[in-house]
Amino acid sequence: MTTAQRKIGSGFGPRSTATEVLDGIDLSGKLAIVTGGYSGLGLATVRALAAAGARVIVPARRPEIGRQAVVDIDGVEVDSLDLADLASVRGFADRFLAAQRRIDILIAGAGIMACPETRVGPGWEAQFAVNHLGHYALVNSLWSAIAEGARIVAVSSAGHQLSGIRWDDPQFTGGYDRWLAYAQSKTANALFAMELDRRGRDLGIRAFSLHPGAILTPLQRHLSPAEMIERGWIDGDGNLVDPEFKTPQEGAATQIWAATSPRLAGIGGVYCEDCDIAEPTDSDEMITGVRDHATDPDQATRLWELSSRLTGLDASASH
Repeated sequence: MTTAQRKIGSGFGPRSTATEVLDGIDLSGKLAIVTGGYSGLGLATVRALAAAGARVIVPARRPEIGRQAVVDIDGVEVDSLDLADLASVRGFADRFLAAQRRIDILIAGAGIMACPETRVGPGWEAQFAVNHLGHYALVNSLWSAIAEGARIVAVSSAGHQLSGIRWDDPQFTGGYDRWLAYAQSKTANALFAMELDRRGRDLGIRAFSLHPGAILTPLQRHLSPAEMIERGWIDGDGNLVDPEFKTPQEGAATQIWAATSPRLAGIGGVYCEDCDIAEPTDSDEMITGVRDHATDPDQATRLWELSSRLTGLDASASH
């Protein structure tokens, strides 16, 4: 079976930075939305896009903190959005649509990882709800404002390798495992981008997913120092010691590459890493590559249909 998951020789690599992948790319007149854009990788992404000329909107669950984070960046605005609350998603979308603006780039980067068992909305498992369903609802609510030629980028993770979609119990009602829940949500990000690309490509809308690399950011807020020491990420003083970890600028590079690179013209629906398209893997080492369960078109369609039933949204159905 052929696969689109093949490197294309981008000229960039794991240590390339967001600034480097944007060299020579002018985003003047473009509008980008970056969820999670006020800390960690998201903030590095916003800085790079704005420096290249884009107008950037940062939806934030805590907008006052978001405004403080981006106060020194020209061309950035903050609005309120809680991805765990469909009414909040609709409110953000309604405000955006009322302004009659067009979206050229949407980076779905907000997320939570390995949190204690938490239920949101009608009892949804929080990681699946925030990392996937909230972004699914956001894109579908904004569908009419997405411009021809736009790119939508879902930030997944190598963590997807630990679990496919648990079709018999996606909400973990039969027993919670915080890492499997995170893994499922990251597989969902990849499958969402795949199906979104299939549904949007005739309209000129392309979608990608990616693993940004390992980066020490607020994403690890639910892990204790002892856990991170045991994993070899930090030392007893809290200093980063794992040489494989990237800086936020390096971590932001792949999502910006997916959102802007001319090398990806005519391509979509693929999972990327290290500023290139990722290769398939069946290794247990969980370092690089993408699992078959995250690139299965039938599962991508099935997830879209499940997400539509759960959220009551499917704007693409009218096209």
